[in-house]
Amino acid sequence: MKIDQVSDSVYVVAGTNVNWALVSDGSGVTLIDAGYPADTDAVLDSMRQIGHQIADVAAVLVTHAHLDHIGAVPTLVERVGMPVYTGTEEVRHAKREYLQQITPAGMLRQLTTGRGRRWVIDTMRAVRGHVDTKVPSATTGDAATLSCLPGGFTAIPTPGHTSGHTAYLMDSEAVLFSGDALVTGHPLLEHTGPQLLPSVFNHDEVLTRDSAHHLAVQQARTLVPGHGEPIHHDPKALWTS
Repeated sequence: MKIDQVSDSVYVVAGTNVNWALVSDGSGVTLIDAGYPADTDAVLDSMRQIGHQIADVAAVLVTHAHLDHIGAVPTLVERVGMPVYTGTEEVRHAKREYLQQITPAGMLRQLTTGRGRRWVIDTMRAVRGHVDTKVPSATTGDAATLSCLPGGFTAIPTPGHTSGHTAYLMDSEAVLFSGDALVTGHPLLEHTGPQLLPSVFNHDEVLTRDSAHHLAVQQARTLVPGHGEPIHHDPKALWTS
């Protein structure tokens, strides 16, 4: 686990090939995404390392309901009972009314390369015993609710990676949390920098590309992706891949 403070209030934590973020206003915390199930202890420890306890978590914002982004949510809800907000359509995904996740066949295809084999091994360890994780309490937060959370956020619908994927803009410090709609790295990618995840992860590739372009022009100074390093964000340098 590695923690980087990227602005006055925002801490980005790298877990098992995935990031989550903590936004602290001194009295409370907003958690954005929650790692793999195996990252649960690290999520809790990351809060302590920035001077908070889990009782300080006002809410969890979920960009999308893949297992590497909701892993610690059940434990947090059980212990604290905070609300979990996500996109309107993603609520159904979080409750597992349907599943948009890489298939077993898609994972098997990654075993043909060393990079892919390492990723598959890491992933299987990180989800072991928790492949049925879901978030029954997930709901949609309206604009007023999100703006009142520690940090204050604007939801940006970014469908494609999943049908209800949602990014979040923290206007006060110009930080954009892009989830998996726009990343800067991943074990299966050959290079770093703003880009899409491999198509095997995306439910709708055309919508994923459109959403990435939409995020690239947002008025933010810092991009916090679901995978890869946080980077300086220049809206004038349009992502065009």
